[in-house]
Amino acid sequence: MATAADIGTPTTQAQSQLKSLTGAKAGRLQQFEGHDRWVVLAMLGIPTFLHVALVWIPTVASILLSFTDWKGIRISDIQWVGLRNYEQIFTVFQKSFFQALINNSVLLVFLFIGPTTLGILLAYLLDRDIRGTRFYQGIFFTPVVLSLAVVGFIWKSVIYSTDSGLATQLFGGGHSIDWLGNQSFVIPIGDRFGVSANFLAILVAIAWRHTGYIMVLYLAGLKSVDSSLREAAMLDGSTEWQTFRHVVFPSLKPINVVIVVITVIEALRAFDIIYVLKTPRKTEVLSILTTNNLLGEGGGNVGRGSAYATILFILCFGFVIWYVTNHFRNTQEGADS
Repeated sequence: MATAADIGTPTTQAQSQLKSLTGAKAGRLQQFEGHDRWVVLAMLGIPTFLHVALVWIPTVASILLSFTDWKGIRISDIQWVGLRNYEQIFTVFQKSFFQALINNSVLLVFLFIGPTTLGILLAYLLDRDIRGTRFYQGIFFTPVVLSLAVVGFIWKSVIYSTDSGLATQLFGGGHSIDWLGNQSFVIPIGDRFGVSANFLAILVAIAWRHTGYIMVLYLAGLKSVDSSLREAAMLDGSTEWQTFRHVVFPSLKPINVVIVVITVIEALRAFDIIYVLKTPRKTEVLSILTTNNLLGEGGGNVGRGSAYATILFILCFGFVIWYVTNHFRNTQEGADS
């Protein structure tokens, strides 16, 4: 049978632990008193308010508007139509929707195979501290910092000009080539869909911007790789390729997660360069269909445009959540094992 002393001892210890925890908490709270507390609240509250107001409220509003019929002029004209907009997208506007979806999918695959691979190669070469490394970094990253108006002018008037463009002079054989107007399917998919020649031309322009961005991200990641790992692999007789494949690249997992997420989002929300190039026929993507429906003479079809935007949001958000969740789950399982 326990005595009073036996019962009182753990109680005293618990009280002392509670006092120490309370004192530590009070000490942390004392760091943010008076003016400092308001500064911390402002630093947390203002960005949160702006994020919710400018991102999530419009997102939720777009989802709700996708179930309505509205021209975007008077709020009193909003009419609830349920799933009619989605039904029209998959039936009446089926050809435009699936062609845009094919273009987005082709762009996604292309970004992984082309610009991402080239960006890794450039980053690896520049990480070797070759002569003129900073100059080459600036050259390859310049397209990323150019405004969209400049990028559109360069590719439309300088490179893809029908008669005197750089691409025409190099590959035209003295003949005029309508790079952005050729709507013939280079890769047909069935009888009604495919990948057009002008969309392939736009892919090159997109790669021109995306490669530099990927290069900078991987270059930053390579700078953080422990050089002793490479030296140990080389001492074990590994070739340059084996060292990169089995030592360097696995250590870039955090960068790879960022690259995958950025590339998927970039492929699904692709808009800027295509729109600047006046959106040639058969080059439409989901974001272009969204804009074309939202904007129109005398008021666009906000309901259908919001439906396109909602589909695009589900594709982007769904993939990002799935990929990041699975990646961190696998990382945690590997750490536990």
